[in-house]
Amino acid sequence: MEKFGKSQPVKRVEDTRFLTGQGQYVEDIAPEGALHAYFLRSPVAHGDITELDVADAREVEGVACVLTQADLVAAGLDATLPGTQVKNRDGSMGAKPERPLLANGRVRYVGEPVAVIVAETLDQARDAAEMILFDYEDRPAHIALARGGEQLHEEASDNLAFDWGLGDEAATEAAFAKAAHVVSLEVGDNRIIVNSMEPRGAYAEWDGDKVHLANNGQGVWGPKNEVARALKIDTANVRVTNPDTGGGFGMKGMIYQEPLVIAHAARVVGKPVRWMAERTEAMLSDNAGRDLTSLVEMAFDENLKATAYRVKTTANMGAYNSQFAQAIQTTLFSRVLMGVYDVQTTWLQVDGIYTNTTPVDAYRGAGRPEAIYALERLMDRAARELGVSGWELRRRNFIPNAAFPYKSATDETYDVGDFDRVLSRMEAFGDVAGFAARKAASAAAGKLRGAGLCYYIESILGDPSESARVEFNEDGTVSIYVGTQSNGQGHETVYAQFLSDQTGIPTELIEVVQGDSDRIKQGGGTGGSRSVTVQNTATLATVETMIKAFTPYLAEKMGVDAEDVTFDDEQFRAEGSNLHPTFLEAAEMARADGRTDLMVHEERTTLPARSFPNGAHLAEVEVDPETGQVTLERYTVVDDFGNLINPMLAEGQVHGGVAQGIGQALMEHVVYDEEGQLLTATFMDYAMPRASDVPMIGFTTEAVPSTANIMGMKGCGEAGTVGAMAAAANAVQDALWERGVRQADMPFTPHRVWQMLNEAQDTAA
Repeated sequence: MEKFGKSQPVKRVEDTRFLTGQGQYVEDIAPEGALHAYFLRSPVAHGDITELDVADAREVEGVACVLTQADLVAAGLDATLPGTQVKNRDGSMGAKPERPLLANGRVRYVGEPVAVIVAETLDQARDAAEMILFDYEDRPAHIALARGGEQLHEEASDNLAFDWGLGDEAATEAAFAKAAHVVSLEVGDNRIIVNSMEPRGAYAEWDGDKVHLANNGQGVWGPKNEVARALKIDTANVRVTNPDTGGGFGMKGMIYQEPLVIAHAARVVGKPVRWMAERTEAMLSDNAGRDLTSLVEMAFDENLKATAYRVKTTANMGAYNSQFAQAIQTTLFSRVLMGVYDVQTTWLQVDGIYTNTTPVDAYRGAGRPEAIYALERLMDRAARELGVSGWELRRRNFIPNAAFPYKSATDETYDVGDFDRVLSRMEAFGDVAGFAARKAASAAAGKLRGAGLCYYIESILGDPSESARVEFNEDGTVSIYVGTQSNGQGHETVYAQFLSDQTGIPTELIEVVQGDSDRIKQGGGTGGSRSVTVQNTATLATVETMIKAFTPYLAEKMGVDAEDVTFDDEQFRAEGSNLHPTFLEAAEMARADGRTDLMVHEERTTLPARSFPNGAHLAEVEVDPETGQVTLERYTVVDDFGNLINPMLAEGQVHGGVAQGIGQALMEHVVYDEEGQLLTATFMDYAMPRASDVPMIGFTTEAVPSTANIMGMKGCGEAGTVGAMAAAANAVQDALWERGVRQADMPFTPHRVWQMLNEAQDTAA
């Protein structure tokens, strides 16, 4: 039996229903007659609640209930959200302020939920919200990415959420002191809003003592446990389902207030309750991403070999802790801190700062883009200052092939890699030799042209364990139950394809079952590029169990010894027997013989280690110096994803990720005023990339199979974003360098680029 998929570019089976309007999203499947929930939200970033009177709202026609935090507490709920903590540099724990489900005494960001109104119609709920007497006494907002200012939480002096460090600070300092060359750069990483195609939404209904919550998230077991905790009921009385979901990007991997509140509201009113965020509501209340400033420094010896690397980062944590935010800005960041370079002395320091901006910091491919962006921007600067090409400087510092498995300074072990081979493939595939002619043509047209390189590495994160259960149904179909959760990545296609590759069962007869905590006993959901690698490892083990289980049964049917029976990925065979059934035929025979024990098979596996996707991104931009307009002209990607199951889906993931990175680099930017009001709260003010902003993306792979899983896979979910930000930014910096611009930070909007050019001209004058 082959140990990995046959790498065929199979089209997505999900797309037929999505493109014909047959998707089953949470808004489509809410029970008929469900009441509508509407959340009254804070209009100010920071203030003490002086009045919250909901009596008049409860009298509005059609209103079933109005709930505040006091009502939730009185009902006996644990009316809070969980938040992670990391250790500070002195060994103490980071701040752990309470985060209420509904505002409790104080509001700390614009959009914080204050009360929920449940009514027969959404308009009635909105009207009732207007009747709530909500008053507050303003407090100064703290939106600066710095310690100090008006304190948000008593537990967080100077608004410091945590002060975390990793590495050997003393050794790093010593390496810098004796370095032949030191290069530094301050790198800004602008805040973005995730803006998934489908905003967050949910509905809840009760059947006796059991609640069913349908939530468009990234998995069902986290929400299941949180519903049980908040409502103080047994997990057996909680069912969570996750229907079709229009994008997650990590933002939907965290638990939010609204699903927990409507679960309780449905119990109060005795009817199903539904809620769906509007776009501006989502922009205000979704966990956002990025927003950090890093001072990155690298020390080199006389041969331009990097000897030490140092990063000091200040990260915007928003107003509260979330399930993952502190960990995202520390642990995940550090796992790929050193990129693909052979540097053994490093120091990373992160300050997390509470601000009156969004609820908390989240991510769109967390930890990986931030670390790689800072590192690859520095490599680009170092090459310029040291008088060597960026390609050559990277090659001098790559981890050599003979060093694998390689243990990094941040205690991560890279299993395999051939970074020089991938970079060489990029030189040819990206037509680097032709850049000079393209640059000259741009100059002749009065434009500036730049090329930007990024070599990234990321790691597969999240739960390394997963289960797969395969069930033969009476109608001749097969169901595979998986613990991951598709948010649009094509899981239904790739899981069915992989099972078909290993068993010969036609893909059209395979149903992929996901996102139901009653039907699937456990699972890690989606996130961290884990899904296909972790899930298919479990599937492979389950298939092996299926073969072992059917072999003695079929041996008896064939009249041979069990050790003489083989399976060739399509049929069972034994020399001397003319019986060679497929899996479906074998299951039909077993069912007829009453062998129900052969109808269901399940295995759970754990990956022994993470795998590390890596690759090169090359961007070319053209800049109009008169207007500052940046146009992305060419974009090329060479990835090492190891062995691929479906190259078409991998390329689609890269395209989507690149578009995200380009969006942040060229246009996306969250802006608050000094009072913490979000000024980019609609698509009239917040720019998202359109088709005209993204060129055709050249994509190819140069596989170095991983040794961390039997299939040699490496994952690809977030790779596009990880490489795109730095490649695009380095390209713009390259274009502007000849005009004297030495500091260029995202987003490269026309106005900002025009300002950079004019400031450089004034400085030169």
